[in-house]
Amino acid sequence: MNYAQLFSSYESKLEEVGEEPESLSYTFRKLKHLNLTEFVLLLTKEVTAEDQVLLAEIFQQLFHHYPAQYIVGKADFHGLELMVDPRVLIPRPETEELVDLILAENPIENLSVLDIGTGSGAIAISLAHSKPSWKVAASDVSPDALAVAQENAQHQQVQLTFLQSDVFQEVTGQYDMIVSNPPYIAREDEAEVGLNVLHSEPSIALFAAEDGLAIYREIAERAANFLTDRGKIYLEIGYKQGKTVSELFQTAFPDKRVRVLKDQFGQDRMVVVDHE
Repeated sequence: MNYAQLFSSYESKLEEVGEEPESLSYTFRKLKHLNLTEFVLLLTKEVTAEDQVLLAEIFQQLFHHYPAQYIVGKADFHGLELMVDPRVLIPRPETEELVDLILAENPIENLSVLDIGTGSGAIAISLAHSKPSWKVAASDVSPDALAVAQENAQHQQVQLTFLQSDVFQEVTGQYDMIVSNPPYIAREDEAEVGLNVLHSEPSIALFAAEDGLAIYREIAERAANFLTDRGKIYLEIGYKQGKTVSELFQTAFPDKRVRVLKDQFGQDRMVVVDHE
């Protein structure tokens, strides 16, 4: 049997259980360090005994809804390769859009930034990597997540301040910008979450009380104490939360502008609190 035939057989089975068939070739290529050309040239060749074992192992994990990025141990984010494992959420492309927005709207140097719920450190590290003059602090309630974020910061050679904190509990000082991609899924929306996410990614990073709004509410109520006069807030939100989250922040910050922005798929995905 050649590689193309074996991939085809496994991919159809993955599709049957609701997994992305492309995750098999993605994982195989990453583990074997193959570029696209090398992989395509391999497809017509007979499968080696070693690769038969490897592909069977990858297939079993994917079939049982274990994410490809955890198998590989890495995820691509904003041009960087970050280490990920079940201690942290796998960073999403939508969050890259939030980073792009922040960088586009804030070309100035020497800003102080607080990233609440940093997880793998994806947002904080990307901002510090793109803007070395910014002073970026990364906080998370989970010591396990902070350990991963610290590893990633070292690997990417960026300087961050790390803080274990439940939202603002251990935070001091004021910042020019507060950024957060907090847990925002309501428990009643669990059925909308993919099985590979539900079974493997940390629930503390996915679900929030009060219909998914608990962390937003706490940020809205307390952020003024930690923002400079012209300070801004950038948030990632669930696609159904634009109206509610924007109203929370408009109430908390009546003198600021509150915007709801869409992602590349046309879904509400970001709320920005700033000045005109």
